Amino acid sequence: MSLIKNLGHVGIICDDFMKMRDFYTRVMGMTVTDEDPDRGSCFLSADPENEHHELALGQARGADHPDGARPATQNVGQISYIVPELASLRELNRRFKAEGIEILRTVTHGISCSIYFHDPENNVGEVYYKTGFIVKQGFSRAIDLETQTDQEIIDFSKSFEAIEGPFQGAKLPVGASD
Repeated sequence: MSLIKNLGHVGIICDDFMKMRDFYTRVMGMTVTDEDPDRGSCFLSADPENEHHELALGQARGADHPDGARPATQNVGQISYIVPELASLRELNRRFKAEGIEILRTVTHGISCSIYFHDPENNVGEVYYKTGFIVKQGFSRAIDLETQTDQEIIDFSKSFEAIEGPFQGAKLPVGASD
């Protein structure tokens, strides 16, 4: 039995708090649910009716600050956001390009279709649409949101159910750290 129900939120400490706040609100479309400009903190939600925040932003500060040091975030593999439909993924692809946001790759994982990108402070983000297909992970193939239709992308994603196989579960012992 898992003691954890869901991931609650991710916090990022930013060198340029306002630039990051602008990106996540204006470009990504998240809503500010609470913030303290004097403290340099902001709470954002993609679904404020159901979750107060999935992302917390904070301003980095040096050791001389009265509240102590708060260095910028380092070593986060990626922060991933779910979109409700392929049209949303296409719109974010358009916005990222219009904003000069670096797109790292656009792929299907079979179970999802994803855009991986760098946010304004070079954190890796992912926006993805859940396909509902069952495809063993550690898998990806390139897709093109500008030339492929929704149906072509869905058919391509589904095709991997038969050839990649179902989810595999744990391969190593769980609970042993040595």
